Amino acid sequence: MFKLMAAMAMILVMGVATGQTRSEKKLMQDATKAKKTMLKTDVSLEKFFDSSAGYVIFPNVGKGGFIIGGASGNGVVYENGEVVGMADLKKLNIGLQAGGQAIIEVIFFETPVDLARFKEGKFQFAAEASAVALKSGIAVNAKYKDGVAVFALPKAGLMADASVGGQKFSYDPF
Repeated sequence: MFKLMAAMAMILVMGVATGQTRSEKKLMQDATKAKKTMLKTDVSLEKFFDSSAGYVIFPNVGKGGFIIGGASGNGVVYENGEVVGMADLKKLNIGLQAGGQAIIEVIFFETPVDLARFKEGKFQFAAEASAVALKSGIAVNAKYKDGVAVFALPKAGLMADASVGGQKFSYDPF
């Protein structure tokens, strides 16, 4: 009886240790909805989802500012179509900007090496990097640049932005 109880306790502890938190599960649901929304907006984006080594979906990036601005969001990291961890996005910029906006952002990694750089924390966007604003048909001609392709879809709000800054990311594997 004691061995049975010890085995049950071990299984319970392992299940809790490897399971996702409630907020991670919610974020994964939001990422799934965001992917569907992106594909509904531009079906040609499917080629990126199918052929990339991996991608990260940030379903709710909030950004705003007045001269000095920033953005923040949490995302889900996929490798070969499977969830492998969570990510965090932070952005700080300065320049002509005003307003606030909520967006969906997806970053595709062309090769396993590009994805590994992201997972190792060696990945950040320089000031000149920018996302392609997604609209119907835009992904047909989109290409990777330095192993990365980024798409953004506005959800709500309005923001005028001509600023300079960079994005930093962190990765937390399961």
